[in-house]
Amino acid sequence: MDFEVDIKQNTRTKKSYRKFDVEDVRKDFPILKRLVNGKSLVYLDNAATSQKPQSVINAITNYYTYENANIHRGLHFLSELATESYEGARLKVKEFVNAMSVSEIIFVRGATEAINLVANSLCRANYFNDGDEILISHMEHHSNIVPWQLLCERKNLKLKVVPVNDKGEFIFEEYEKLLSEKTKLVSIVHISNALGTINPVKEIVKKAHEYNIPVLLDGAQAVPHAKVDVQDLDCDFYVFSGHKVFGPTGIGVLYGKTEFLDKMPPFQGGGDMIREVTFEKTTYEDLPQKFEAGTPNIVGGIALGAALDYLTSFDINEISNHEDSLLKYGTEKLLQIDGLKIIGTSDRKASVISFVIDGIHPYDIGTIIDTDGIAIRTGHHCTMPLIKRFNLPATARASFSMYNKIEEIDHLYNALLKVKRMFT
Repeated sequence: MDFEVDIKQNTRTKKSYRKFDVEDVRKDFPILKRLVNGKSLVYLDNAATSQKPQSVINAITNYYTYENANIHRGLHFLSELATESYEGARLKVKEFVNAMSVSEIIFVRGATEAINLVANSLCRANYFNDGDEILISHMEHHSNIVPWQLLCERKNLKLKVVPVNDKGEFIFEEYEKLLSEKTKLVSIVHISNALGTINPVKEIVKKAHEYNIPVLLDGAQAVPHAKVDVQDLDCDFYVFSGHKVFGPTGIGVLYGKTEFLDKMPPFQGGGDMIREVTFEKTTYEDLPQKFEAGTPNIVGGIALGAALDYLTSFDINEISNHEDSLLKYGTEKLLQIDGLKIIGTSDRKASVISFVIDGIHPYDIGTIIDTDGIAIRTGHHCTMPLIKRFNLPATARASFSMYNKIEEIDHLYNALLKVKRMFT
């Protein structure tokens, strides 16, 4: 059952939803009204970053207009007001992912910093020993590969990779084979940004916990499209970025179970994470401040709270159903184009279609259809090992959000036909 949060009372009441209508939703996003090259913008690059509703833009403006002050330590009116807004946003995140406590919610710059925080803090805690293994999958974003590689170099660890099949699916049987007493951490993407594959993360966590292995889930692509309940998933860490869930850039979230966060030392040192400092010794604040050194991205946190307010004003199932219909229609429509091949054909997918067209480089596709105001992504999508797995230099990727509509897929289809004609 879904609830809305009363920030001041820290209580929850049963939530009533706004009716989902895509034309009504589009009115909330001012950028969708603009023209690109004289054509109406067709924004299909949502896996890279989402657009922002007016309510989020207003939250940013409101903070700098009426609340701008540093937080936590000031006793004056503006400081207390900003602190209330910032910590209110933390409570919204806690409710959004269903964490046990607000102290389990750490504000960071994004999913990348969250993963680096876990890697470096566990290293400082001497959690890893020579020869230990970290397990990831072949479909990981670079942000869930490189931090672990750096850690492996520092601590003489081994990075093991769960393969994917030709449909772009996590091979669970191979995962089970790779788990062992040497495995000290599993770090897996929830939904692939390059393929749209939805991984069986609950089963992944359950199997790892049979070996008492903690699991980190990269949820950057999941939170805009599906309900996330960290208690139900039972993951030990969950990370996501604000800018992909209709919030601003430069803000993100690390959820961690208290039992881990309590034992992990600070990632960075400085103001706001200290309790007392002498030249001989420093003691640290309790969670979550222990991991939030320095002046944070205050307005980013507040605007992220506004973004979650906006998203949760709708029934997430209605959003998912709408995006599923876009994915189904887009898949069927694009496959009508001769020579077009979709990369990533799992039966469990979210709103991503990665594709190639015979004889045409993806960069040329993206450049040409941009003249029609259509924004897609081309390249390796920060998943170079995965793209190489399919023996490709790059793909073109169309990714959908709640504000996209069927007609925009038709525009994409017609633009791709124009590209085909140009190259034949």
